[in-house]
Amino acid sequence: MVEVRFYDKEKVDDALLKFAVIIARSNGKWVFCKHKDRSTYEIPGGHREPGEAIIETARRELYEETGALEFSLSPAFVYSVTAPEYFDGRKTFGLICCADIQRFEEELHSEIEKIVLADEPVENWTYPLIQPKLMAEAQRRGIL
Repeated sequence: MVEVRFYDKEKVDDALLKFAVIIARSNGKWVFCKHKDRSTYEIPGGHREPGEAIIETARRELYEETGALEFSLSPAFVYSVTAPEYFDGRKTFGLICCADIQRFEEELHSEIEKIVLADEPVENWTYPLIQPKLMAEAQRRGIL
């Protein structure tokens, strides 16, 4: 069973944040990524590097996974995931950010094969028990 919980960003110690996930839009459309090794789609995001500020993780991952060159980015809330198949069942925390992308690079330079701009959220999720819940919480909080 996958448990996803949500927190105000001020309530969780920054040192616990291991991931940054960026719910992004561009020209009113949702931005999703397709990894080269998968047939599914996901919200841009990834692991925090040692010594990296979590907001820098969000900026770096947004660029690496979408090629975003010009964008606004703001931290929104924190989430946690507890699931037997992830991190030996230990609770992990991440920061959710929201972004509006104005301009993309012409070519991606990472493990991402392509990005998709969509009017509606994708149906073929890489993390179907997690990422749709993150989007729903952002919508519930009125930040999208």
